[in-house]
Amino acid sequence: MINRIVDFSVKNKFVVLVLAAIACIAGWWSMTHVALDAIPDLSDTQVIIYSRWDRSPSPSA
Repeated sequence: MINRIVDFSVKNKFVVLVLAAIACIAGWWSMTHVALDAIPDLSDTQVIIYSRWDRSPSPSA
């Protein structure tokens, strides 16, 4: 299958070039027309750890 794709690409260079140009134009159009509402979260990372504490708070000697 890969050999057939490579053979087609070598024999039809213009078609491959046109398809690559169309893909580039479609990517550029998509990049300029997609609405992005990305707001970064600048707050500190918070981690909640639930654990069991089995020791009393008595001072050690």
